[in-house]
Amino acid sequence: MRSLLALLSSFLLFGCSVKPPKDIHPITNFDLSRYLGTWYEVARIDNRFEKGLTQASANYTSRTDGGIRVLNKGWDPNKKKWKEAVGKGYFVENPSIGALKVSFFGPFYSGYNIIKLDEDYHYALVVGSNKNYLWILSRTPTMPSDKLKEYVQLAKQAGFDTQRIILFQ
Repeated sequence: MRSLLALLSSFLLFGCSVKPPKDIHPITNFDLSRYLGTWYEVARIDNRFEKGLTQASANYTSRTDGGIRVLNKGWDPNKKKWKEAVGKGYFVENPSIGALKVSFFGPFYSGYNIIKLDEDYHYALVVGSNKNYLWILSRTPTMPSDKLKEYVQLAKQAGFDTQRIILFQ
């Protein structure tokens, strides 16, 4: 039993990549101070930890250790209550590259890679370490339809299955 637990722990620790897919590149010239604050999820590829949630948002604030505090929130219409998760994030390379590792449970990190961000920091396209994780974020609960189409098209060009994207506006 101990061997099985050790093997599973090793797989979880070393099998979880935080880097983006090999053909995806996080943005450069990233300014965290401009990115902090609240972002609303206007679209995503559904995933197990957000399954069924609507009105999802993320709030990013600075941590004293140089990282960021992440507060994810979403409405569960079945249970009729808000679901929240608090995590922490750190830059993978350096703060000028939009590549972070984020953890909501102990030592396990996931990739958070910003691959598109408008110059005013109003809209973002974020992906995980594989093409099963994608979010389109906005500073407001909705975004202009032409801008949303542009970000979905960018995801398609990057090789994401855009048929799996759920739109929330």
